[in-house]
Amino acid sequence: MLSFILLIFFLIPLCFLVDYWVFSSFLFICSFIYLFFGYSFFFVSNLHHYFGTDILSYGLVLLSFWICSLMILASSSIYFSRNYTSQFLLMVLFLLGFLILTFFSLNFLMFYVFFESSLIPTFFLVLGWGYQPERIQAGLYLFFYTLFASLPLLLSIFYLYFLGFTLNFHLFFSLDIFVGFYFYICVILAFLVKLPMFIFHLWLPKAHVEASVSGSMILAGVLLKLGGYGLLRVFSLIYFLGMSFNYFMISISLFGGFLVSLICLRQTDLKSLIAYSSVAHMGIMLSGLMTLTSWGVSGSYIIMISHGLCSSGMFCLANISYERLSSRSLFINKGLINLMPSMGLWWFLLCSSNMSAPPSLNLLGEISLINSIVSWSWFSILIISLLSFFSAAYSLYLYSYSQHGKIFSCLYSFMSGTFREYLLLTLHWLPLNIFILNVGLFYNWL
Repeated sequence: MLSFILLIFFLIPLCFLVDYWVFSSFLFICSFIYLFFGYSFFFVSNLHHYFGTDILSYGLVLLSFWICSLMILASSSIYFSRNYTSQFLLMVLFLLGFLILTFFSLNFLMFYVFFESSLIPTFFLVLGWGYQPERIQAGLYLFFYTLFASLPLLLSIFYLYFLGFTLNFHLFFSLDIFVGFYFYICVILAFLVKLPMFIFHLWLPKAHVEASVSGSMILAGVLLKLGGYGLLRVFSLIYFLGMSFNYFMISISLFGGFLVSLICLRQTDLKSLIAYSSVAHMGIMLSGLMTLTSWGVSGSYIIMISHGLCSSGMFCLANISYERLSSRSLFINKGLINLMPSMGLWWFLLCSSNMSAPPSLNLLGEISLINSIVSWSWFSILIISLLSFFSAAYSLYLYSYSQHGKIFSCLYSFMSGTFREYLLLTLHWLPLNIFILNVGLFYNWL
């Protein structure tokens, strides 16, 4: 496990010494090495003083490796325009290192340090390689939302240490801790903002719209999952408090997911629609997680993996259209199936995965989450059915509006997809539909 951390540090000089595509190949090789040599982590293994790994962190570290590799593959415009290519690779590498250290951390304080550190490279990715002047405001939204919610978490860590309890995640089950509602809020608030939960979600659409394709991919693919991962770790500490107070969070998340699904139906910006759909998916994921049942916890883990791949792939599709039409507006991105028929297939495949059509991993995750939420309360059937229906509605709206209709009259030249773009989309879609063949991986960690 520590060898992978040292490997990341070894790659830092290569940012300035090797070619862009050679560096991308190195990261793909690292992903496959971790895939084949990390699969034995059924229980806590490779223990160190502060680092270790299990199935939960294994899946998310693998997702981090994969998404960071695909980020470089998707950002060819940075390479061709020579837009500070080495610095971009360095930011991606630092972000990958902080994410791996976050998921490997067994100590609560170490987890907090790396959890916050991952914000810095993300901030530079949004500011340095974003498209519009509003990216400064989007970066500040991202920065201050996260920092505002993180201070209570730090205070709760100090309070836990002051009481004399351990800060080791895997010893939380043995604690007999009596704390109140304020401790519960302080511990989970930072994760709810990172997730993001409805009400705390305002930074997400702005950050997605203003970020480059690489920033959107890592935000949707991995950084939103930090919130879910943190909640899965800390609820072993505040389990009984969660049984008392989680009904409030579940209600807000379900109703908020329904409202955001309606907001998706009136979006005219490709990236904004995909960003709001992420909030809706995270709403149902948070609701299932908050039930604290085995179905809900496993389903939330599955949705974290599947949404990371699906949402990242949809941002790549939006960027492919943007590079050709220089606009993200749905009024201009019309009739694309006439211009890029092969790309229309990938729009269909990823939009169908986004609405949890089989055989995608999203289907398995949503079945688990619906089971857990309905078993928690029968009254939730109505809102769950509306959320699922409108999830399919905005996915079909995105596909049909972008692919069908008349071509925008100002288009005078166009280019179909390149081999790199088809490879990029294939590497998003294949894992999303192949991992469903080995669902035991997602249930064994409980």
